Amino acid sequence: MTPSARISAAIEVLAELDAHVRPASEALKTWGVAHRFAGSGDRAAIAGLVYDTLRRKASAAFVMDDRSPRAIILGMLRRARGLDLAAIEKLFDGGRFSPPPLSEQERTRLESGSLDGAPAHVVGDYPEWLEPQFNETFGEERAAEGAALSARAPLDLRTNTLKVTREKVRDSLSYLGPQETRWSQAGLRIPLDMQGRHPPVTAEGAFQKGWFEVQDEGSQVTAFLAGAKAGKQVLDLCAGSGGKTLALAAAMENHGQIFAYDADLRRLAPIYERIQRAEARNIQTRAPKGKTDVLSDLEGKMDLVLIDAPCTGTGVWRRHPDAKWRMRPGALEQRVKEQAALLDQAARFAKPGGRIAYVTCSVLDAENGAQVRGFLSRAPGWSAVPVAEVCAALGERGQILRAAARTGTEGILLTPKRTETDGFFISLIKRAS
Repeated sequence: MTPSARISAAIEVLAELDAHVRPASEALKTWGVAHRFAGSGDRAAIAGLVYDTLRRKASAAFVMDDRSPRAIILGMLRRARGLDLAAIEKLFDGGRFSPPPLSEQERTRLESGSLDGAPAHVVGDYPEWLEPQFNETFGEERAAEGAALSARAPLDLRTNTLKVTREKVRDSLSYLGPQETRWSQAGLRIPLDMQGRHPPVTAEGAFQKGWFEVQDEGSQVTAFLAGAKAGKQVLDLCAGSGGKTLALAAAMENHGQIFAYDADLRRLAPIYERIQRAEARNIQTRAPKGKTDVLSDLEGKMDLVLIDAPCTGTGVWRRHPDAKWRMRPGALEQRVKEQAALLDQAARFAKPGGRIAYVTCSVLDAENGAQVRGFLSRAPGWSAVPVAEVCAALGERGQILRAAARTGTEGILLTPKRTETDGFFISLIKRAS
């Protein structure tokens, strides 16, 4: 397919997303099935165009003064990909499989359209209904923080230190140019290609041997800050597919015991293969069994209870740019209820002097600090661990992280703008001895 034909295809997919609210990945898959002539390179390029456009949907529409799929892809090409008018005209030449030529209005907007006078939610490319929440979290920096959440995400890997060193993984992937991450002592960051695509690292022999996992640096950091120690008893209450469970196992050097549980059996399914590949020997899975309380024997015995809470995912919009436009207020309300229930549930498992590590991939205070404040108000004998103490788990770099991130009395918030990671919040809450 020609570059112009790919743009026509991307406009078609964006129109489908306008007509039917669903994940972009599904719309792209549907398009691919209907156009089997498109090769893998074509499909990847079309996906890149679609996702880049969704990242800048609000600002592109403002620049073009038009919200149509064609207009926002034009605005994206100008704003995000830096193409000038002449380059865009070549792509929109009206030829076979190409989009129709530019109108005079489109030329004018591409030449002179700007974000001057645009409101924060447009400059930051986040939904207007979230303006109060972004203002509460970020204040005057909300547009800049939103824009950072709209950028492409890097590819981060976590070395499985149960098997190898970071240096060995780096050397095995040297042709990809991996760099050591700033905060995580086990992390490596691999640059994207010119079109923002990730190399297929899970096909690497090093991955098959369990040397590394794909995990954003922010997620790695929150697992380290949880402070799991060798020989301790840990409950991962929302283990899901096991990303943080495996990071905890490595931090504990396979000593002690981790109980990995998730209320949704389907989310837990991938963890078994991952545990085997990583050779993590201190993880015991607990799967739900109807109305049976499979965790009752753990009450009051845990040194640490990790809640990797289900949330709106506002902190990972770089990876799922379509999700922010599908998000609705009802989803936030539902997540807030679930998070409060999980905090109350976790309290029953912590022993005296034990801790809860409450983690979200959200940047909204309603899911972060407000949840901690709410829990402390209804849970006598619990207190938030000072952020300086939380960051001490990373040593000297932890104090640098503390200065870079957003902090409060309840916890620490990582953001793409401040820490060059996905958006993650962590709070440690301690039970009195």
